[in-house]
Amino acid sequence: MAFLDLSHLEKSFGATRVVKDFNLGIDKGEFVSFLGPSGCGKTTVLRMVAGFETPTAGRIQIDGKDVTDIKPAARNIGMVFQAYALFPNLTVAQNVGFGLRVKHMARAEIDARVEEMLAIIGLADFGARYPFQLSGGQQQRVALARALAPRPHVLLLDEPLSALDAKIRVSLREEIRAIQQKLGITTIFVTHDQEEALSISDRIVVMHQGIADQVGTPFEIYNRPTTRFVAGFVGTLNLMEAEVIDAEAGVARIAGAPVVLGRVLPKGKVTLAARPEAIMLGRGTGRDTVLTGRITDVNFLGSVIRLRADLGGQLIDFDTFNAPDAPPPKPGTEVELSLAARDLMIIPE
Repeated sequence: MAFLDLSHLEKSFGATRVVKDFNLGIDKGEFVSFLGPSGCGKTTVLRMVAGFETPTAGRIQIDGKDVTDIKPAARNIGMVFQAYALFPNLTVAQNVGFGLRVKHMARAEIDARVEEMLAIIGLADFGARYPFQLSGGQQQRVALARALAPRPHVLLLDEPLSALDAKIRVSLREEIRAIQQKLGITTIFVTHDQEEALSISDRIVVMHQGIADQVGTPFEIYNRPTTRFVAGFVGTLNLMEAEVIDAEAGVARIAGAPVVLGRVLPKGKVTLAARPEAIMLGRGTGRDTVLTGRITDVNFLGSVIRLRADLGGQLIDFDTFNAPDAPPPKPGTEVELSLAARDLMIIPE
């Protein structure tokens, strides 16, 4: 059995079902992200695990113990909120040690644990400061240390980085992952940011309309989406309508160009998809599908340039690396694009 087991969880608010038959097993020490748009149910699942919401149906087990009907304080769970939720009248050290004092631990033991946690989050010299004297990133580190100080079984992170600027978010998410791996704590991280989820997770649960639409590693979620929603939500994906020429042989036509997929296809039409990085400007070795189009847009992103081409009415995006001595084609230029048929995904309806 998984260390954290969520079985047939459901949650309704009145007549509205927010979470529908949610099932997930999380191993001890695993870092799992719940990814999805606002209103998909990801935070509601997190709050049910924490005990702040009571499931309409289903069970929650932690380390083999059913905690579904146990109060939040008795679940031994640490939680970090989006808005830090630090006590403004307490120092950093007092905030970190708050949960330990609630447990009536000895003063010497509390001081030692607080010192240890402040060292882990890189704020060893900030114990006497108050929250208002810290930056947003430092306050979130303190909130993380406070959640971890009582040595919880599970750590829950509810969009903890969304209030921070982009540069701080990147550095802090890396720190959170490093601390999680060092302590080996089972963690659920809720986010709507795809890059965050892809960069730090062992597994990702992509949620849509209250269900787990797909569960997998970041590699699987990005490269092998199993539903149209996941394909469209995670990363940038070109969706291309193709006419099936030979269903048994797996041959279709995109914008007038034949493509041999080598897989049995449904008759009529099919939706094919390709990531921008799978499409190359010009012809390339091993790229058996060549498409002709016209450049409509050029976006310079630094090391990468993203271009858009019109293939007979179908717009697709593709990437090329910046090369100072080879500027990208200008809008209106006729170009050839190539890709390997193996990089095309068949997207289910």
